[in-house]
Amino acid sequence: MVMDAGKEFLKSAIKRLSYYKELGDKTFEQLNEEDFNFRPNESSNSIAIIIQHMNGNMLSRWSNFLTEDGEKSWRNRDAEFEPQQIDKTTLIELWNKGWDCVINSWTSLQPEDLLKTIYIRHEPLLVIDAVIRQVAHYPHHVGQILYLGKIIKGAAWKNLSIEKGKSDAFNAEMKKTIY
Repeated sequence: MVMDAGKEFLKSAIKRLSYYKELGDKTFEQLNEEDFNFRPNESSNSIAIIIQHMNGNMLSRWSNFLTEDGEKSWRNRDAEFEPQQIDKTTLIELWNKGWDCVINSWTSLQPEDLLKTIYIRHEPLLVIDAVIRQVAHYPHHVGQILYLGKIIKGAAWKNLSIEKGKSDAFNAEMKKTIY
């Protein structure tokens, strides 16, 4: 019973995380090269900076995570928040590399791994807690990316969710497909 719950938890976590990656992917499709470096002000991050940070976090947290601390010595977190001149193609490669690391790591987990202790910055965490932590962290940044995309595109933005004023129609359609 516990094994089944662990399998379902992992399956659900991967499904939810994959959905947020897809939202980011659909945002990137709408953006031009220069849009990735737009910052509303000097204290804000651009989409490029957010991608750099997520890539660094994902690779550090999920590479060899069962045997090494999740804050790797090779990671330079502060540099992730520095504007760099990286083209759209390379940014999307960084994005995909980070997501692949997370999804592949989680896919390789067995239910019994969820109760193992790992470390992030020397803090002990159960694997299940580390997964939940990242299911909260990554969508936070994806939301920032979407918000910046909406600001950049304005009226040309193609909505990725239920459009304003269309909730009833969406709910009716969902009800038809479920019953």
